[in-house]
Amino acid sequence: MRIGMMADSYKPYLSGVTNYISLNKSVLEQLGHEVFVFTFGEQDYADQEKNVIRSLGLPIVTQGFNLGVIYSPQAKALLRSMDIVHVHHPFISGRLAIRYCRPLSIPIVFTNHTRYDIYLQEYAPGIPQGWGNAFLQAFMPNFCRSVDLVIAPSAGMEKIMRQLGVESPITVIPNGIDREAFRSSAAPFQRGSFGFNDENVILVYTGRVAPEKNLPLLLRAFAGVAQTYEQARLIIMGDGPAKEEMEQTSRDWGISQKVVFTGARPYAEVPAYMAMCDVFVTASVSEVHPLSVIEAMSVGLPVLGIDSPGVGDIIEDGVNGLLSSADVAAYAVKMAQLVSDSALRERLGQAALTSSGKYAIDKTVEQVLNHYQRLVAGSKRRRRNLKTYLRSAWERYRR
Repeated sequence: MRIGMMADSYKPYLSGVTNYISLNKSVLEQLGHEVFVFTFGEQDYADQEKNVIRSLGLPIVTQGFNLGVIYSPQAKALLRSMDIVHVHHPFISGRLAIRYCRPLSIPIVFTNHTRYDIYLQEYAPGIPQGWGNAFLQAFMPNFCRSVDLVIAPSAGMEKIMRQLGVESPITVIPNGIDREAFRSSAAPFQRGSFGFNDENVILVYTGRVAPEKNLPLLLRAFAGVAQTYEQARLIIMGDGPAKEEMEQTSRDWGISQKVVFTGARPYAEVPAYMAMCDVFVTASVSEVHPLSVIEAMSVGLPVLGIDSPGVGDIIEDGVNGLLSSADVAAYAVKMAQLVSDSALRERLGQAALTSSGKYAIDKTVEQVLNHYQRLVAGSKRRRRNLKTYLRSAWERYRR
């Protein structure tokens, strides 16, 4: 099967969507399928994987990705040879899929990975919130009606899409991870190389350092906890437009000696970083199915997060992690529990490790692949029926 993954941005831009595409592409290729990624910009980037098809894009410097609106003639021709396409960003890639693939009856799958309502608030602050929601309510239902399959990575995301007026059938399939890569990772990094010791309780966040990740709340809560618990330490692993601001914030709040900003690290190093730590923390409410949370669970880390769609679909409060409201004081209380109680960390971590099994990449890819095969088979039947109809019409005309 020839599968086209369509995304507005791809490597070297780092995001959960990028990781999702790359991992699923690798697994599908191991199963014998041809997978192509259609994206924009970075034509000079040396891809470490085959079949990444890049069209011209305009760099958006502050965000780190490229904006494009049309594929090159070569990309268009190749896209039209796919058996099925999978859209991961609806506004540009999605419209191009409908434009290029719908006339040829190539099935289109769409996964909604992102809380676009939150992104509009963070990156278009001049637009009144009501206008952004009105745009999404006008765009999303119509777009979802135009594709053959809509996937939500979590039940919470399905609920949000329904609130936007989407009436099309929605299939919930969680995004998977290479769980074995985290469970059987190399030895943890040495704490001493970061200035930590065995007495420290290390909290870790991995992901983009960006406004929508709600890192000020995380840092404010940690500042309070660190005043009471000398052993508390925090690692922020990732890069993004808010990194310098967050580093300055940690200095302003007097916690810079207890917080390490690693910057962007190779994805292959993430398991070793996590295995060195004791708790995974996130204050983000923008993810619909955060892979970083599941990766942490696969290492056996308890998770502290905000009770919201996405994190709240994965973490069960008091069972495999702790959930808090989006309030600094409430979040700090939960963080203090995890820092001060090693038995609690152990119990939640073991449950997290068990819970992560349902997100194994082979299981989630199998679910998606079953839908691919069903849609492709139906498309081939429609094409055969159309050819038969046209042939019959031609024969009748000739008589």
